[in-house]
Amino acid sequence: QVQLVESGGGLVQAGGSLRLSCAASGLTFSGYAMAWFRQAPGKEREFVAAIIRTGLITDYADSVKGRFTISRDNAKRTVYLQMNSLKPEDTAVYYCAAKIGPTSRVDRYDYWGQGTQVTVSA
Repeated sequence: QVQLVESGGGLVQAGGSLRLSCAASGLTFSGYAMAWFRQAPGKEREFVAAIIRTGLITDYADSVKGRFTISRDNAKRTVYLQMNSLKPEDTAVYYCAAKIGPTSRVDRYDYWGQGTQVTVSA
C-alpha cells in the first residue's frame, strides 16, 4: 500500500519560513517524480513545485520561484519543500504527489498525500 505522509505545516507570520516533508512508503521512491501542490479555500488545487527522480531538475510555479525550494533524499524516501519569505497568499493545504515518468504541472499524479495546512498571518 502506497502512502505519502506530509508534515511540517503550521502557522507562521508573513516573512517567515517553514519546511514541509513528505515521507513515502510502499513504492520505489527513486523511480517516481515528486511534486507539491496546494489548495486554498474556495480555489482549485494548483501546482507549486516538482522534482525529477534524480533530483537534478526542478520546476516551480512563478508565484513561488525564488522563495521555495524543492529537494529530495532518495535514501530517506522523502521529498521536502523549503518555504521562505512566506506571504499570506501562500496559505493553503499543501499536498505531495508522486508519478511515474516526467514531472508535470498538471495534477495527474498517481499517488497523493493527505495534505498539511500552512497558514501565513499578515
